[in-house]
Amino acid sequence: MASINWSDTAPIVAFVGVFAGAIGLPVPAMPTLIVLGSTLVAARDPLLIIGTFFAALAGAFLGDAAWFLTGRRFGYRVLDGLCRISLSPDTCVRRASGFFEKRGVKLLLVSRFIPGLSLVAIPIAGAGDTRFSRFTVYDLVGAALWVVVGLSAGMLFYRQIDAVLALLREFGIGMAAVAAIGLALWIAFRYVRRTLLLARLRKSRISVDELSLLLANEPGALIVDVRSAISRRDDPYVIPGSRLFDLATADQELATLPRHSALVIYCSCPNEVSAAKVAERLSKLGFSNVRPLTGGLGAWREAGGDVEAIVLST
Repeated sequence: MASINWSDTAPIVAFVGVFAGAIGLPVPAMPTLIVLGSTLVAARDPLLIIGTFFAALAGAFLGDAAWFLTGRRFGYRVLDGLCRISLSPDTCVRRASGFFEKRGVKLLLVSRFIPGLSLVAIPIAGAGDTRFSRFTVYDLVGAALWVVVGLSAGMLFYRQIDAVLALLREFGIGMAAVAAIGLALWIAFRYVRRTLLLARLRKSRISVDELSLLLANEPGALIVDVRSAISRRDDPYVIPGSRLFDLATADQELATLPRHSALVIYCSCPNEVSAAKVAERLSKLGFSNVRPLTGGLGAWREAGGDVEAIVLST
C-alpha cells in the first residue's frame, strides 16, 4: 500500500525534491529520482511516468532560472555569497569558473552530474552575456538528461532498491533517516577536511601589516594572485607587483617560480581555501616558504593598501 501511495505522489515529490536541490538546499535529488523510478515500475502507468518526468524537469528549470536571474541581477557578486555558504568555499567557484571559461553555456549539459557545479555555473552564465533563450535550451536539455538517468536507474534496479527498502523497514529505519545520516556524515567529512587544511597553514599565514613590511624591505618579493579568471574580471585589481596564477596552466607557471624565495599568495574568498590549497600544493612541490595572506585581497584593501589595475585578455 505504501508503494502505491509513493507512486501516486511521485510527480509532486519529484518537483519538490529536484527544485529544492536546484536552489541549493541539501536535498538528495538524484537518490530521490532513483527511488521514484523504482516505485513507478510497480505503478505501470505511462502517464504517471511522463508526469513525473515533466514535474522533475519543471523543478530543475525553475530552480536554475532563479539562480540565472540572480546572477543577471547581481553579477559576479552572487559568487561571494556562494563562496561564504559553500563547504568548499571558493574552490567550487574556481572549478566552475574555469570550466565555464572553456566551454561556455554548453557546460550546462553535464553540470548536474558533477556535485556543486550546476549551482555555481548557472549564476556565472547569468552574470555573463548568455542570452536567457540560449540558457533555457541548454539547461532544459541537460536537466532532461539528468532526470532520465535518475528515473531510468530506479526502473532498471527496482528489485535491488525494493530489497534495500524492505530491509530498512524491517529494522525500522526510513529512507529519510538514512538520507539525513548520510548527509550529516558527508557535511562532517567536508568540514573536518577543510578545517584540518586551514589549521595546517594557519601558522604560516602572513598578515596585511607583515606583507606591507615585507614589501618595504623586499620590493621584489613574490606575490601571487590565485583568484579565478572570472573573479579577476569582476574585480580587475591586484596588489602591486602580483603575478597571476592560473591553475589551468599551473605546471608551466610553477616551473618559472624560484623554489627558495618567500612566496605570498592571496585569493578573494573570506575563508581563504583556494590560497590554502595552492599553498599546500606548492609546499609539496618543493617551495620552502609559502605564506597565504590573511583575509586575502579584501583585507589588503580594508587596511588601505594600494592596488593596481590589471589588463585582462579578451
